Amino acid sequence: MSQDRASSLLCGIVIGTALLIPQAALADEGGVSFWLPGLYGSLAAVPQPQPGWAVATIYYHTSVSAGGDVALSREFTIGKIPANLTANLNASLNATADLGLVSANYAFATPVLGGQASVGMMAVVGKSSANLAGTLTGSVTGPGGITIPFPPRMDSISDSVTGFGDLYPIASLKWNQGVHNFMTYITGDIPVGTYSSASLANIGIGHGAIDGGAGYTYFNPQTGQEFSAVGGLTYNFVNQATSYQNGIDFHLDMAASQFLSKQVFIGPVGYVYTQLTADSGSAPILGPIESRVMGVGPQLGFLFPVGNMQGVVNAKAYFEFNSHDRPSGFNTWLTLAISPPAPARPMSHGPMIYK
Repeated sequence: MSQDRASSLLCGIVIGTALLIPQAALADEGGVSFWLPGLYGSLAAVPQPQPGWAVATIYYHTSVSAGGDVALSREFTIGKIPANLTANLNASLNATADLGLVSANYAFATPVLGGQASVGMMAVVGKSSANLAGTLTGSVTGPGGITIPFPPRMDSISDSVTGFGDLYPIASLKWNQGVHNFMTYITGDIPVGTYSSASLANIGIGHGAIDGGAGYTYFNPQTGQEFSAVGGLTYNFVNQATSYQNGIDFHLDMAASQFLSKQVFIGPVGYVYTQLTADSGSAPILGPIESRVMGVGPQLGFLFPVGNMQGVVNAKAYFEFNSHDRPSGFNTWLTLAISPPAPARPMSHGPMIYK
């Protein structure tokens, strides 16, 4: 292994580990995707420094809100209004979640196609809350196409749930070529978490999904400069409880960082999420549902030794904008990751390699 590769591998420790986080407050029918934007961060494509186990824990908090279009979609989904209602909903939808996540990832010693292969699984537990409040007006189409006025109705719905989420397996391949790093991954959702189609708030998402993509990281250990980008596509299976199927999603996570010392790095993070195809199974009045959102924010990281292992603490936050057909707001991540260290070698610039 070259010295440059050993240096770059140091910071590939799980800052950008592929950790799948369930949708915090709403199922797909509410405009929230299987993929959690911001999942990948700095050094996402850098291989693990040595074969073996790496473990990461995350505290994740999100707070989002939406207007009448998303609120109306949720009322149809949970069965609070009939599908043949032509309706307007002057309402707001608000949701929060606090989740704890644990991920274990194993990197193999034997190369696969010249790269480092790894597999992992994540479990989640936490609390999700949501509330909807507003006034519903409209009409119902009866037999023979007769339109019957629907009397105005004040709606106020609140839900809260605490439990376990779905399981999220992942497999990846990563390659290093000096300052350039490449990766490909495949992941998915095993829908075993706490979920109810009649609830505004869920921990699980109620259906399976498969997601795959590729990424790139530029990391120069001599200057301490880094940039990462990971893009992918999600295919969602039908939610059997609601006969609803989310469309095909595209997502792009990006991050950049500058090491200020051998231990501390800072930089910006961002993401783009958009649906390429519309959902199916929604009420006709809603029209095609194609969600999108963007987010930007800061990050701060700190590297430190943990016995004979390497530790990383990373904090980042995203503030969302340009949303459509989905709630938006902000989310924060606090990650603690521990993995095997890279071989020791002092550096004139950038992070220090710990034994």
